[in-house]
Amino acid sequence: MERDLKKIISEMTLEEKAGMCSGEDFWRLKKVERLGIPEVMVSDGPHGLRKQPGEADHLGIGESIVAVCFPAACATASSFDTDLMNEMGKTLGEECQAENLSVLLGPAVNIKRSPLCGRNFEYLSEDPYLAGKMAASYIRGVQSWDVGTSMKHYAANNQEYNRMSCSSNLSERTFREIYLPTFETAVKEAQPKTIMCSYNKINGVYASENKHLLTEILRDEWGFEGYVMTDWGAVADRVKGIVAGLDLEMPGSHGVNDARIIAAVKDGSLDEALLDKAVERILKVLFSYADNRHPEAVFDRDADHEKAVKIETECAVLLENNGILPLKEGTKVVYIGEYAEKPRYQGGGSSHINSSKVTSALESAKEKGRTVSYVKGFPFDKDEENAEELAAAVQAAKDAEVAVIFAGLPDMMEAEGYDRKDMKLPACQNKLIEEVIKVQPNTVVVLHNGSPVEVPWADKTAAILEMYLGGQGVGEATDKLLYGEVNPSGRLAETFPLRLEDNPSYLNFPGDGVNVDYAEGIYVGYRYYDARKMPVRWAFGHGLSYTEYEYSNLNMPSRKSG
Repeated sequence: MERDLKKIISEMTLEEKAGMCSGEDFWRLKKVERLGIPEVMVSDGPHGLRKQPGEADHLGIGESIVAVCFPAACATASSFDTDLMNEMGKTLGEECQAENLSVLLGPAVNIKRSPLCGRNFEYLSEDPYLAGKMAASYIRGVQSWDVGTSMKHYAANNQEYNRMSCSSNLSERTFREIYLPTFETAVKEAQPKTIMCSYNKINGVYASENKHLLTEILRDEWGFEGYVMTDWGAVADRVKGIVAGLDLEMPGSHGVNDARIIAAVKDGSLDEALLDKAVERILKVLFSYADNRHPEAVFDRDADHEKAVKIETECAVLLENNGILPLKEGTKVVYIGEYAEKPRYQGGGSSHINSSKVTSALESAKEKGRTVSYVKGFPFDKDEENAEELAAAVQAAKDAEVAVIFAGLPDMMEAEGYDRKDMKLPACQNKLIEEVIKVQPNTVVVLHNGSPVEVPWADKTAAILEMYLGGQGVGEATDKLLYGEVNPSGRLAETFPLRLEDNPSYLNFPGDGVNVDYAEGIYVGYRYYDARKMPVRWAFGHGLSYTEYEYSNLNMPSRKSG
């Protein structure tokens, strides 16, 4: 329905307008009943609904509704498939409508500057073009259900260390060529309803107070039509934020910042017209949801679980294979490592989903009658060596025809809020892999991680399958891929360097806590390795399949002179 937003705003009190620019609580925007402005709710994403009732936390501590956990961005980007991203977005959009959620927070599109960033699992790629195209497709999918997205974290937010205050210092060329293009592509091609500004400063100015960023670039240059919201608590000076182009503060400040806005208007330091514009942008998005509800929307958790499985099969990357994969039916196989039984399928923090169903690779194998045994070998949640478990794993591998080791990074090693210190797998895992390889040449390693890891044993394995953090269907997808029901088709959306020290940001990441210098400039990811002609473990775009090509009876036309 058509609404005269300017008329509605003209009828609002100054207090109501100021209140509209901050949340009612952690997840809800304020309502104004007398003017027909309804309360709407937002939810964490981007790979599933983390809808939390009432006053709840933002970091995944409080329990949310049972939902479906889709593969994280580290996995989906490896599909290089915009149609797949669109399909996932449409599914999430329908889920949001069914759960009465007006905005799904995401996608997260910050560039993977360093493999150490604790939140890399939520980000798409080291390549701005790929990240932009994938993000745009996802946004169009979600918003096809009249649900908004909130692309984040704008901008140059590429680490967790002191993310609340650290200044990302970079040149204009670096900013424009590496860290802004993903946002630009998504804005121009998909128009996300909202954009979330980051905590950090950019060249000394907080993102939430950066007029050059929020108005001159985002709106004047790119034509962004929605509203800008804060990351949760990313407010320094609320009045400066309004002037810069920051519209919505989340969560609410219990009226503290509302009062500051009111006082600034009354004393003339804030032009009320700027406040009106912020309110208009918020109302436009709010009503675009409220006036376009979809009663036909259904959140079918079983059906969406199957979609999550399918999506993950398209995302996994076959890194190495000497011909051992796919496994043949009847082959005597031993699964080693607790991830076979308890897969790590998502990252920690604000995107953590209360999953409806998780089936492990071991369960899937048993359900299908595979000839598979299991040895724990090492725990899934810590770096702890057990001599008896190690010995049992080595013996089981020796007795089997093929050993499949399920390795990866525990939750404690990568999550929102802190960065990794190195690129290593837990020492207990590396030791077990090395010992198993000594007795079993047919050793396959399946990886569960959100970011590149060092793999000193890679050249000695028969195959390596990168599943990343593949959502709640990762176990079923792994089974399909190992046994050839699906052909691996994923390709790396990031470079795996041979060692951490090879990464171009190594000397500057994460800075001194006050400043971080992006001294590598535009030489991020493959740009650096290509320019240096530096060998890497696996290059951006690398990925194998089971398909073999054979040519015979080739006839080439002869070249005639003249």
